[in-house]
Amino acid sequence: MSFSAPPSSTSPGSSSAHSGPGTLERPDIDPADAPATGLTLWAVVFAGGIGSRFWPLSTPERPKPLLALVTGRSLLEDTVGRLQPMIPPERVLIVTSRDIAPALRSAIAEIPEANILIEPRPLGTAAALAWASQEIVRRAGPSTAVCVMHVDLAIGFPGAFRDSLRRAAALATSESAVVSLGVRPARPEPQFGYVVTGDPLDPTETLARGGAHHVEAFVEKPTESEARRLISEGALWHSGVVISTAQILLDKLARYTPEIEPGLESLIAGDLPAFVDAIRSVSIERGLLERCERFVVLPCDVDWDDVGTWGSLRRARALDDEGNGAHGPAEFVDAAGNIVHAESGTVVVYGVSGLLVVSLPGLTFVTTLERAGDLKPLLDTLPGSLRINPGGAPS
Repeated sequence: MSFSAPPSSTSPGSSSAHSGPGTLERPDIDPADAPATGLTLWAVVFAGGIGSRFWPLSTPERPKPLLALVTGRSLLEDTVGRLQPMIPPERVLIVTSRDIAPALRSAIAEIPEANILIEPRPLGTAAALAWASQEIVRRAGPSTAVCVMHVDLAIGFPGAFRDSLRRAAALATSESAVVSLGVRPARPEPQFGYVVTGDPLDPTETLARGGAHHVEAFVEKPTESEARRLISEGALWHSGVVISTAQILLDKLARYTPEIEPGLESLIAGDLPAFVDAIRSVSIERGLLERCERFVVLPCDVDWDDVGTWGSLRRARALDDEGNGAHGPAEFVDAAGNIVHAESGTVVVYGVSGLLVVSLPGLTFVTTLERAGDLKPLLDTLPGSLRINPGGAPS
């Protein structure tokens, strides 16, 4: 799946047309965005970690959320920008890690400093969700609708995405449920979560027509053969986007996530250190969605993909006729299915396919897109001087 950048985005390989450093571009507003929903939505964005899977590009000074991997803007700018005007920056909470918080603070001036929640230690997304939900309860009230997402998502149709968020927020409120945005699978991907659908909420609606369904089961990261079976049975990908109200999220976490339940009383009392000491790290998918009742999936068609590894960029970036994608100056001759990220001169790719080339000042990295999916064996083997990214610190 190729990614078609919104009209306000620059194309891969070009510079971002910002109005100034650390500012968001004015979003292109579709008339469909205008109607009010009657609900005030907040957003929680998980943006922690340097992003070692994007070595050698990611550094503490330029962590993954600040990389321009899909469009000419950073992942964080894309994420916050596509929520507007429905969810303005003052209603966006960003949960991040201490090591990259200074870089994120300066990246988007519109996000209030009080909206950047810095984890004292890696909490896991379930605990991070609890913290952010309690903040929204405190600031806006328990019935406030919340959409929760990761920063590394590619969304080709932001207007349709906002419309899906509106519909999901209305469902979450009326059904007192957790709602997942579901995506039709394009391949048996073992790194994603799968939503097994049950009965439709409205008997006259179908998945094909975008009707919401109850969830029978949630399967996180199945084997490839299990993924094929799930797809054959009509399961959807979990997009990584969850919508509910702040209080429902806290109630569900208290009931289904024993890894964090012991700390919730301290969290509600405002004692964050005690909360952190009492909880164990677990993801939303493992800790909540695999266990949750009153769980609903809403299918959406938003040209979605996860930007998890270098290899995913072949699906998320605009490609030429031979399936090559580039950020920065690159020439492809008799070459197909390659990805180039060039910040140090022009890269010429000739007579090869399926390669990743990252060219930075002082370092050039070449591998296959297949091997680029797991860089841990490489980083464990390299001497420390090479694991230190150019201009950065150990990743």
